[in-house]
Amino acid sequence: MINLVLLSGGSGLRLWPLSNSSRSKQFLKVLRNANKNHISMIQRVFSQIQNIPLEISVTIAASASQKHSIESQVQGDYSLVLEPERRDTAPAIMLSCAHLMFEQGAQGDDTVIVMPIDTYADQGYFDCIAKLNVAVQHDVSDLVLLGATPTYPSAKFGYILPRDRQGDVWPVASFKEKPDEQTAAGYIKAGGLWNCGVFAFRLGYMQDVLKGYYQPEDFKDISDHYAILPKNSFDYEIVEKASSISVIPYSGAWKDLGTWNTLTEEMADLASGRTVGIETCDNTHVINELDIPLVTLGLKDVAVVASPDGILVSDKNHSSHMKPYVEKVAESRPMYERRHWGQYRVLSSSVFADGSRTLVKELIIKSGRQISYQQHRQRTEVWTVVSGAGSVVLDEQVQSIEPHSVITIAPGTKHAITASSELHVIEVQLGENLIEDDIERFGNYWS
Repeated sequence: MINLVLLSGGSGLRLWPLSNSSRSKQFLKVLRNANKNHISMIQRVFSQIQNIPLEISVTIAASASQKHSIESQVQGDYSLVLEPERRDTAPAIMLSCAHLMFEQGAQGDDTVIVMPIDTYADQGYFDCIAKLNVAVQHDVSDLVLLGATPTYPSAKFGYILPRDRQGDVWPVASFKEKPDEQTAAGYIKAGGLWNCGVFAFRLGYMQDVLKGYYQPEDFKDISDHYAILPKNSFDYEIVEKASSISVIPYSGAWKDLGTWNTLTEEMADLASGRTVGIETCDNTHVINELDIPLVTLGLKDVAVVASPDGILVSDKNHSSHMKPYVEKVAESRPMYERRHWGQYRVLSSSVFADGSRTLVKELIIKSGRQISYQQHRQRTEVWTVVSGAGSVVLDEQVQSIEPHSVITIAPGTKHAITASSELHVIEVQLGENLIEDDIERFGNYWS
């Protein structure tokens, strides 16, 4: 059995304002499939995995904030491992391997292959899973990596330098992190490969590695002690300290669509949303998620993106350097988010002289869906129904709601809402500390 672990990371800053901490780049439906339908990166990856004629068990490692996005976009059988907190790729891979051991019944001799979930590559990249499995099962080395043949001297990628280039699997001499272009050209001349962030090994290898940090009794035990694991990347914490490493070269297309410059190269549409004027522009892409018109005239090599989280107007080449600027202005919380029950967007927030705050949201709850039974300790909420119908429960007391219904929810009150037809609700939060973490869930009230 091949156990494929897909790492679903991403802070959302490099593709701000369309992405955020819960709506990372892998969930953005800006690509198209063979039928010209909009798909996300994660959906594209899963379709390519399904084309591999092997028995593969898929596990997704993600943060809790991504759970609903994954469940709404990914069809088929897979296991979902949620990090108790974000701690980088080394602990995420260790946690996933513990799940394979304790929850999925995987054996120590089984192959584990770790891949990013947002890779943009040809089918040949995913077909290399078979080669990685063969190398692991033949004990070529403790760790087997996948390296892409460089097409230009990039300063954005790490490089794998082989000891020699005989056969299909090359022993690794060293790793080099994001050099300047001149140095990168030298690495390429020496046979260097781009590091794809793909790692293959026997599960037993990672069992032994995990014991060096913590020896869990079961999966809950390692999850409860997750903070003990090193907050570091798998490359730095494990790979660069390993003594037995090989790499399999891959010569097809491989891209990191992590900036607006690279992402727009693969976008089928020049403009989306309420926008006009794109025909006057050159190599310009416009995305407008707001309910106001956006006009772009005479722009060249520009990305224009408007969402509830903010507005970006950037030269495409400069977009790869936007992170420090976004950190200065981006809100600490998502202003727009899709959930399994529907979606919400933040309309406004205010702080008053006495320290009190208000936050106003628009909730859209799909027909037949419900928000979990929950309570807040630090805030009052007032729900005003704008359209639709459904029911609200307050401390086990159920009442029907319709347009103009107003529901006041005091701190500590258990509450939930369900829609019999699509509900549009204006939620006003009041208190001194309006944070998303102020929530305790009790499952679904309605079955």
